[in-house]
Amino acid sequence: MTQSKKELVLAAMDGKQVERVPSGFWFHFLDDEIHANSFEHPELMEKVFAGQTRYIDEAKPDFVKIMTDGFFPYENETAKHLKTAADFKNIKPLADDDKWFTQQIDYAKRLTKRYGDELAMFFNVFCAGTTVKFMQANLDESEAFLANAVKEDPKAVRQGLDVISHDLAKLAKRLITEGGVTGIYFSLQNLLGISPELYKEVLEPGEKEILAAANSVSDYNILHICGYAGHRNDLSLYKDYDVKTVNWAVVVEGVPIPEGRKILNNRPALGGFGNLDSELLYKGSKEEIQAETKRILAEAGRQGVLLGADCTVPRDIDWKHFEWVREAAR
Repeated sequence: MTQSKKELVLAAMDGKQVERVPSGFWFHFLDDEIHANSFEHPELMEKVFAGQTRYIDEAKPDFVKIMTDGFFPYENETAKHLKTAADFKNIKPLADDDKWFTQQIDYAKRLTKRYGDELAMFFNVFCAGTTVKFMQANLDESEAFLANAVKEDPKAVRQGLDVISHDLAKLAKRLITEGGVTGIYFSLQNLLGISPELYKEVLEPGEKEILAAANSVSDYNILHICGYAGHRNDLSLYKDYDVKTVNWAVVVEGVPIPEGRKILNNRPALGGFGNLDSELLYKGSKEEIQAETKRILAEAGRQGVLLGADCTVPRDIDWKHFEWVREAAR
């Protein structure tokens, strides 16, 4: 009996044998996805919705990462204008009926009502550390700002990040129970400039809280260890994070799927391709892309594997390239 796309993806995430290896790729729909604010400008949400549905209808992916361009801002006045480590102690949680919750849930619901029966859909959720970095006026200095704050007063920063993480955990759970998504696509990365011990003390607890909330209502959540823009990560920091499937930057980290799965307790893996416009998925011919697909699967095997990229792919990529991967993965 032929598996539906949703059955195929969930079986792959369970590490079961599948009729073909599923694949999925995604990209941003707004020119400035980080600073765009759909809470203040709902027309931006409509632009992303139109782009997302057009992509699903025309490219027909095996599964969907719901893009959250315009929803990156954490609309909490007590968390804005963080300048020092002490400022983190002033962060207070959002009310349950705050638009930061309700608008994202409503957006998820619009998509899952349309596609959720046939496709597994994973809503993008960032960790508290990434959320704070996105809120800084100068993104180039945001990593150093957070790292320095953690080293200056870990308890204060932990207190603030825990409040944000609690809101993110609540959001993750409600996206699944109210928004109807299959699970979350949880994006995090190492904080450069601090020790692994400080990471575990200050950032890890909130990140695990978010995953625990999502896991309490869905067995199918994805951890994205973000290597965007060449950000290198120690994957071993996440070996005991409780999650069904892991996506890491195979090309950026130089860690192939078999090696990464060993580090991450043999969890199913999503990835295999680089995501830059200088790499094969973007610029390769059909023959080259299909040969690379077969090479990745020969190396990684066909169980517990979903094909994808290190991170978001360029906005102007030819969607035929995704179909070439899918054809070769049969």
